[in-house]
Amino acid sequence: MGQNETASPSLLNNRPADYIARVPLMTRSHAPDGTLGDFTADRRIIALAIMAAVVGAISAFVALALVRLIGLFTNLAYFHRIDTSFASPGANALGPWAVGVPVLGGLVVGLLARYGSEKIRGHGIPEAMEAILIGRSRIEPKVAVLKPLSTAIAIGTGGPFGAEGPIIATGGAFGSLFAQAFHLSTAERKTLLVAGAAGGMAAIFATPIAAVLLAVELLLFEWKPSSFIPVACAAGVAALLRIPLFGAGPLFPVTPHSTLSVSSLLGCVVVGLAGGAAAVLVTALVYGVEDAFARLPLHWMWWPAIGGVFVGLGGLVAPRALGVGYDVIHDLLDARLVGALLLRLLLVKALIWGIALGSGTAGGVLAPLLIMGGALGALGAHWLHSPDPGLWAMIGMAALVGGTMQMPLTAIVLMLELTGDLAAVPGLLIGCAAAAGVTVLFMKRSILTEKLARRGQHVMREYIVNPLHVLRVAEVMEPPMRELTGPPTVTAYADELLEHAMTKMLEYEVDALPVVQRDEPTRVVGYVERSGIMAAWVASTRAEGLREEGWLAEALRTLRERLKKALASTQ
Repeated sequence: MGQNETASPSLLNNRPADYIARVPLMTRSHAPDGTLGDFTADRRIIALAIMAAVVGAISAFVALALVRLIGLFTNLAYFHRIDTSFASPGANALGPWAVGVPVLGGLVVGLLARYGSEKIRGHGIPEAMEAILIGRSRIEPKVAVLKPLSTAIAIGTGGPFGAEGPIIATGGAFGSLFAQAFHLSTAERKTLLVAGAAGGMAAIFATPIAAVLLAVELLLFEWKPSSFIPVACAAGVAALLRIPLFGAGPLFPVTPHSTLSVSSLLGCVVVGLAGGAAAVLVTALVYGVEDAFARLPLHWMWWPAIGGVFVGLGGLVAPRALGVGYDVIHDLLDARLVGALLLRLLLVKALIWGIALGSGTAGGVLAPLLIMGGALGALGAHWLHSPDPGLWAMIGMAALVGGTMQMPLTAIVLMLELTGDLAAVPGLLIGCAAAAGVTVLFMKRSILTEKLARRGQHVMREYIVNPLHVLRVAEVMEPPMRELTGPPTVTAYADELLEHAMTKMLEYEVDALPVVQRDEPTRVVGYVERSGIMAAWVASTRAEGLREEGWLAEALRTLRERLKKALASTQ
């Protein structure tokens, strides 16, 4: 078909029935050009918000079940009793025999992954991202069952993990399963999957706002009311149900600090930079260990058990490095951990967490990062000559979480909701910004997206306006080359968005469209081609890197020329 021809009716009738389904179309606007608005949401958002609220309620109970399972396995493995309340594995009286507990747990997790589903390996968030990106937001039912079970076994047998990543993955799995029961689009299933993830985090941590921000920064890959509002509804419902299920927040309340001084804010820069550097190191540790395991002449099923050996030995050196560690986070924020104990906790926690996670067992990253970041910040209090290690522990937590996962806004709000300390917001902002600066410059991928990159998936974490949603046909069309001899099959209008024009080209399998006037549909005023649209897209994206001379440079150049003339006239 020629570039300036329109599609014939016979060609349109003979194209494959699933043609549009196979073409990767861009998101369409729900309104014609005459009624374009800021957003594309419609009344369907109401039904989606109601469904998301139900998903949020489900996620809250799933979170409760996971917490109870962790408590049950911890008590069975270390204290030989049937109890579902949280207990610290470090308080066990097993002595050297405790080394075998994480090994046994790793063996069970490996078996579940081998004969159940390989998707239960890891901390869960990359798997949720992968389901959204390439899995059309469909998660298998067995993953929704095996993921919390394997996580509870791994953590209950001493794994140095948090429950947040797995509950995000499990809540997302239940949200996906709920969505699959109804006639929904892929985008709507994605929204309910993310709603389940946000609901799970809100229920575990009592941080509904941070849960929504995490959804936006990591999972939604967009900022649209049609997804934001349902996810917010799910997080709100889960946070409301958390009160009767777990108790009211904040989870780690602290005594509010006074307004931070200038010297304290400068110290936040130092702690933030250190947190960013630590984020680079722990990410390299995890994937370095993963690469080392991949070189072993053993099936990956055995890797978690081998990782469990190091976890068990680390537990002998620093018992409080084992398990979820919420009590450790509380002690760090209250400045009850100091000196050599802090250093030992930091090193052992980082090593056993990196080795265990690199072995492919099930477990989360948020709580371990909070502990390591808190220990790093509290250690920094000594070098900053600060009498308040708790403040620096808080800044260190936010910096390491925000830097490692590359979600600074979520990290700031997370610490605010966890502690209730509003006075620390400026310090949190500075620390997280400094950490983000380090990790963006020195890490191509976060600890989450590196996993996807190793599976051949590329994730773009920058949200930008699509040029095709802004530019119009008149800005790229070419002059008319010939008049139409009859009514065209499909046309474009000069004031139409390029997105609409490109959609028509894909639907009708043409490379160019005649541009006509709305009041004279047979009068051609130009042609718009695919190549022109693509050129406009490329030019728009490249314009970000084009630098223009500022007024200061021009003024300096003028001054320099005048000085040259003045010197020349004196000679």
